[in-house]
Amino acid sequence: MTDLERSILKSLVELDKAAKAMATAKPKPDLFPMLARLDELTSRLPKDTAADLVHYLHRKSYEKARLWLEGRDAEDKRGHCAH
Repeated sequence: MTDLERSILKSLVELDKAAKAMATAKPKPDLFPMLARLDELTSRLPKDTAADLVHYLHRKSYEKARLWLEGRDAEDKRGHCAH
């Protein structure tokens, strides 16, 4: 895993935790900076990045991207586009 992929994974884990806390958090966390960070990191991925990972990130399928980066993509529930 590259440093950039590690940064993406870290951001995905933080986003997941914040999203899960939304129901009870007061005040609600601001997810916009986390989403903007993921967009910025995604834009820096090199051309030879795994197609599945790029697809998940561009489609905002963040849980799938997190599972892929964690090597747990077999746990992924297939979407309508077969990714």
